Amino acid sequence: MTKEHVVLAYSGGLDTSFCVKYLKEEKGLDVHAVLVQTGGYSPEQLEVVRQKAIQLGAIHFEVIDATKDYYDQCLKYLIFGNVLRNQTYPLSVSAERMFQALAIVRYANASGAKYVAHGSTGAGNDQVRFDLAFEVLGNNLEIITPIRDLKLSRQEEIAYLEKHGVTWSWEKAKYSINQGIWGTSVGGAETLTSDQGLPEEAWPKPVEAEAPLEIVIGFSEGEPSSLNGEKFDHPVQLIEALETLATPFGVGRDMHVGDTIIGIKGRVGFAAAAALVLIRSHHLLEKHTLGKWQQYWKEQLSNWYGMFLHEAQFLDPVMRNIETFLSDTQKYVTGDVRVLLHPYRFECLGVRTPYDLMQTKFGQYGEMNNAWSGEDVKGFTTILGNASKLYFSLHEEEKIKT
Repeated sequence: MTKEHVVLAYSGGLDTSFCVKYLKEEKGLDVHAVLVQTGGYSPEQLEVVRQKAIQLGAIHFEVIDATKDYYDQCLKYLIFGNVLRNQTYPLSVSAERMFQALAIVRYANASGAKYVAHGSTGAGNDQVRFDLAFEVLGNNLEIITPIRDLKLSRQEEIAYLEKHGVTWSWEKAKYSINQGIWGTSVGGAETLTSDQGLPEEAWPKPVEAEAPLEIVIGFSEGEPSSLNGEKFDHPVQLIEALETLATPFGVGRDMHVGDTIIGIKGRVGFAAAAALVLIRSHHLLEKHTLGKWQQYWKEQLSNWYGMFLHEAQFLDPVMRNIETFLSDTQKYVTGDVRVLLHPYRFECLGVRTPYDLMQTKFGQYGEMNNAWSGEDVKGFTTILGNASKLYFSLHEEEKIKT
């Protein structure tokens, strides 16, 4: 190479297209435009993006397919932990961006780059995720962020590109859509309000299903392994198949309101059919196969794991500790979950598993007891109440209030 090169996290949108031209013309750098595939692009779309990158002046365009790594190192733990931020959002974009950043920094290090760049503005979470990955794992990389540093408006970016002969149509779509294997985010005028929901036209795929459909999802040690009896070589393939099957029902749609890394509130619509169905199904299977204290501590650590992942702290070693715990809890989370899909909703009907703690010889709740007598329960209750009886014996006034 005759010039120093910069590795740009490239998506093909206006911001990263501006970055290609700016880094070449104003910084005098050879641009490696690198797109990280995490389930959002078809082969046809990738070819269009490649052609645009080369036309803009990138000397090299690279696609890194990180989808399987993304599942193996992250998504499976979100399933193990039944992770939903604020009990709602499956971290579709938060997790995806972190793995895109990791793939970019590894490429930059391997190529011997001095510079790495991304097209984030100064207003969102992604700037922190990219910066942090580049800072922590980069080999003395200098980070360039043209949109953020120049505080550019969309129109200023378009004007600059036109000045340099790029006259493509940059008409802003009514809704901003980001699609990946773990869900699709949807932003628009309604998401900037606090009281408006997204209209049907905002969702990228329409609801077409009319009649209910029962499906069966198989899990093996916590990981999704089969769909309607069909086994898959890798869970990524199952997730893609389930997404195709469930999306026409419009399930997994919702609005998420959360706290951003930079301290402000954010609101976004999302459609995550496969993610929501898998998480709810897995959770039901765990209710049958795990003890109450396993479930309790999983909830605490899983919530922390999801929060840290969202806050760009995936690289903190405590995350590996939590992953070890989550993996250990999945030893007996094996079986089939019956799910009924309806237009706009779904039901988890029940499970079949050899490790069902409900189907034991000890008894059935509210029906019969086989392993203890009524006298045993009387004695148990007496001992269980001792601590409270001691307290109220000294605090009669509290006993009256209670």
